[in-house]
Amino acid sequence: MHISELDTPAILIDLDIMERNLQRTAEYARTHGLRLRPHTKTHKIPALGRQQLELGAAGLSVAKTTEAEVMLCSGVRDLLVAYPVVGRQKLERLCQVARKADVTIAVDSLAVARPIAEAAQAAGVEIGLLAEMDAGLHRVGVLPGNDLLTLVQGLVRLPAVRWKGVAFYPGHIKDTSETGLAELDVLRRLVAEAIGHLRKNGFAPEIVSGGSTPLLWESHTVPEVNEIRPGTYIFNDRNTVLSGACTREDCAATIMTTVVSVAPGRVIIDGGSKTFSSDRLSNSTEVTFGEIEGHPGSSFHKMNEEHGFVKLPNGPGEFNIGDRVRVIPNHICVAMNLHEQVYGIRGGRVVETWRVEGRGKLQ
Repeated sequence: MHISELDTPAILIDLDIMERNLQRTAEYARTHGLRLRPHTKTHKIPALGRQQLELGAAGLSVAKTTEAEVMLCSGVRDLLVAYPVVGRQKLERLCQVARKADVTIAVDSLAVARPIAEAAQAAGVEIGLLAEMDAGLHRVGVLPGNDLLTLVQGLVRLPAVRWKGVAFYPGHIKDTSETGLAELDVLRRLVAEAIGHLRKNGFAPEIVSGGSTPLLWESHTVPEVNEIRPGTYIFNDRNTVLSGACTREDCAATIMTTVVSVAPGRVIIDGGSKTFSSDRLSNSTEVTFGEIEGHPGSSFHKMNEEHGFVKLPNGPGEFNIGDRVRVIPNHICVAMNLHEQVYGIRGGRVVETWRVEGRGKLQ
C-alpha cells in the first residue's frame, strides 16, 4: 500500500530512520559500557521493544504497571518501572508480572517501598528497588546526601525486595547549549558526591540509572552512570531537534494530515488536539504544535479537537483542499498515546502496521 492510500490523520514511521536511530544508540551504549534500558513510553509497541532488545538492550523501562504487562509480549526478561507504584491493585498485577520477568521499581520513600515489599512477600516473589534521587528536576526523588542514604538504609532492611542502586532523571536539562552544559557540570558533581557518600557509608550501588534523550550523547561524561533510559531517541521529534540531540533528518515519525479548508492566510488540517500533543516547544516562547514539512514559514499555531490551524506566509495558493501535509510533532510520545495504530513506511510504501498496545495504559 502506498501512503497516499492511508486515511488521515495517521502517524508514519520511516523505518530506515528509526533503525538508524536504534543502531546508533545501541552502538553508543556498547562503546561506553552503558546498559541501555530504553523507556517504552515513546513507542508503546512490544514489537519495537523486541527490536531494542535484539540490538542489545539490557531491559526495558515503563512508567505504569499496565505498561509492564503490555511489554511482556516483547519477550523482555528485565523490566524497570520508573515510577512510584502505589495502590493494592497495581501491586497485585505487578507481582504477577514479577513471575514472568525480573522487575525493579524506582521509589523515593519507605511509604512507597513497604507495601511493595509486603505484596512481594505475600506473592512469593522478589522485586528490585532503585532509590530515586532528585537530580534537579524537582519532580520525584529524595535529595542527594543524607536523605538518599537514609532511604537506602531503610530499603535494605525490607523483606522480599532487593536494593539494586540509584535512579535519577535529569529532565531539567533540555539541551546542550552553554546553559545546558553548565547544568550538566552541576549534575556530574551532584551524582559523584551522592554515590560517593553512599559508598563511604558501605552501600555500593550495582546500578546507577539515569539519562534522557536530550542528554543521550553526553551520558558517558557522568562517570558513575552505568545505565541509561532514553525513550524519544527511537523516533525523535521537534523538541529533540531543538535540544541538539538530533537533526531533522533523524526524525522518524511524522503525522500525515489532510487539508480540509482553505482561506486567505490560513488552512485547516484534519488533526487537532485529539491527534497532536498540546506540548509547546521546550525553552521557547513560540506557540506552535509541530513543523509543517516542506513549507518553511508556515505556522501550526492553534488547535481545536479536530482542527489544526496553519498560518500561511505565501497566500492561500500554497495549498489545495485534499492536499496531504506531514507534520513533525513537538512531542511524539504523547501523540503516540492518541493513536490506535501507526504505520511503518519505506520509500513511500506501508510495510508495517502496529497497534499501539500500550496506549491508554494509565494504571
